[in-house]
Amino acid sequence: MNDSQQINISGKIVDLINNKIFPGIVTAENGKIKSVKQAVNVDDQYILPGLIDAHIHIESSMLIPSEFARIATVHGTVATVSDPHEIANVLGIDGIHYMINNGKKVPFKFYFGASSCVPATGFESSGANIDARQLDELLSNQEIKYMSEMMNFPGVLFQDKEVMEKIAVAKKHNKPIDGHAPGLKGDDARKYIEAGITTDHECFTMEEALDKIKYGMKIQIREGSAAKNFDALVGLLETHADMVLFCSDDKHPNDLIKGHINQLVKRAISKGYDPLLVLRSCILNPIRHYNLDVGLLQPDDDADFIVVDNLKDFNIKETYIQGNLVAKEGQALIQTVPKTEPNIFNAGKVTQKDLLIPATSSQIKVIKAFDGQLITEKIIADAKIENGNVVCDVDNDFLKLIVLNRYQKAIPAKAFIHNFGFKRGAIASTVAHDSHNIIAVGTSDEEIMKAINLLVDSRGGISLVNGIEEHIFPLPVAGLMSADDGYKAAEAYEKMDHLAKALGSKLRAPYMTLSFMALLVIPEIKLSDEGLFDGNKFGFTELMC
Repeated sequence: MNDSQQINISGKIVDLINNKIFPGIVTAENGKIKSVKQAVNVDDQYILPGLIDAHIHIESSMLIPSEFARIATVHGTVATVSDPHEIANVLGIDGIHYMINNGKKVPFKFYFGASSCVPATGFESSGANIDARQLDELLSNQEIKYMSEMMNFPGVLFQDKEVMEKIAVAKKHNKPIDGHAPGLKGDDARKYIEAGITTDHECFTMEEALDKIKYGMKIQIREGSAAKNFDALVGLLETHADMVLFCSDDKHPNDLIKGHINQLVKRAISKGYDPLLVLRSCILNPIRHYNLDVGLLQPDDDADFIVVDNLKDFNIKETYIQGNLVAKEGQALIQTVPKTEPNIFNAGKVTQKDLLIPATSSQIKVIKAFDGQLITEKIIADAKIENGNVVCDVDNDFLKLIVLNRYQKAIPAKAFIHNFGFKRGAIASTVAHDSHNIIAVGTSDEEIMKAINLLVDSRGGISLVNGIEEHIFPLPVAGLMSADDGYKAAEAYEKMDHLAKALGSKLRAPYMTLSFMALLVIPEIKLSDEGLFDGNKFGFTELMC
C-alpha cells in the first residue's frame, strides 16, 4: 500500500493525548490521519500510535538502518532515537551521514543525534574526532533532533573546556542532550544534570534512578542484549511515569528478530501497570522530549500507527508509517535497498609472541565481567606463570583479553578477565565500544591469534576459533554492520552466538559482553588498545600488582 491510498480501519482506538480508549474508525489519506471518529460494532482489535525506541545504537544490531527497519517494524516500532556514535568513532561525520542517507531509503522514522563523544575518551585510538564546531554543523540540521549521550561525565563535573563547549552548542540550538552516567548520585548527579543533561539510560538501581529524577532528569528504562535494567526500574511507572522512556540501547540481530519495544510493553502490562500509562511512557514521552514528528492518531498527524490483537497479548497485526503498510502479521513489507560498504581498517596481523605477558609479579589485576551489566569489578588474583610469562588460568576462569588498534599497525594491549567461562577456544570482534578496535578473549594464545587474524583478513566482523575450527561473520560496513538481508544476518549471528556459548560460556550474549570490555567510561576497570584502564581514577593502571 502506498500513502496515496485511503485507509479505513476500525477497532478500539488508544488515544494517548486524551488518555482514553474508545471504539472508532481511523481514516488516513495521503500519509496523514484524515479523521478519527467514534463508532459502534468495530473490529475486535486495538489501534494505537507506533512504538518508539528512545535510545538505540542501530549499529549494535549489526544491520544497516534500512535492514534494521525491516525487522523492527514487524514488532510495531515506527521510530528510533538513534545515537550513531559507533560508526562516528570509525568514520566520523561521514559515518553519521551514511546512517541518515541509508535510513531515508525506507519508510521508517530514524532520528539520529549529533554524537558528542567521538572519541569517548582520549585514552584510546579511534578513527575520527568530532569537535564542537562539527557538532554545531550537525545540530543546525533540522533532521538532527538532539545531542547524543554525553559519556564523559567526569568532563562535565570538572568543567572540561571542550566538553562544556559541546554542551553550549546543543543549548544554542535548543536541542536536548542525552546523558550517560552510570552510578552517579548525590551532588555529582545534580551537577551533571544542572549542566543541561536531560536523560540517562545507565541507571541500574532504583535508588540511582530516583536520585536523578529528583534533579529533573528523565530515565530511559533499558533492556538490550547485554544490559538489562527493566526489572530493577519498571517500578518507576508507579510514581514517575511522566519521567520514564523505554529503550533497548544495544540489540543484537538475533534478539531483534524475537522482539523490540513491544516486549517491554507486554511485560509492563503483565505486571499490572495501566496500558495507557505504559504506552504514554514509550510513545508520548519520547515524542515530546525529543520533539519528534511521529503521529499520535490525531487529525493531520502523520499516519504512523499499529494494530494489535489486544493489550494483553499485544501481538502486532499491522504497522503503518506515513500511511504505508510496512509490516503485516509478522512479515516485513519493506524492500531491501542497494547499499555501500564504507570502512576504515588498517590493523596488522599478530603473532603469538605479540600476545606474551612477561611476569614481573605473582599477582595480577583482573577484570570481572557481569552478565547483563556493562559495569565491571577489579579483582586481584594469583598469576599462573609458565616459562616466565603470565598465561591463561582456565581452571579458575582467568582468560586473556586483547585489544588491538584497528586504525594502524600497533602492539596489542593485554589483560585478564573473569566470568567468560570458556573452557577452550577464543572469540574476537571489531565491535568494541566505543572506538571499535579489535577485541578478543580466549583460552590460548594460538587461538586468540587466529581469531584476531581472521578479522584482519576480512577487515571486520566477529570470529571464533576452537582448535582447528575457524568461523567468521563478516561486518564490512565500518567493521560494525552486515550488508546482507537482516534475517540472514540474524541467522549468521545466532550461529556464532551458539558456538561461543558451546565453548563453555554461561553469558547470555558473549559477543555483546565482550564488546563492552573496552568501554572505558563505564567503571570499574576496562582495557583499551593503549592499556588497562581504571575507570574510578580515570587513568591507566598496571596489570601486575
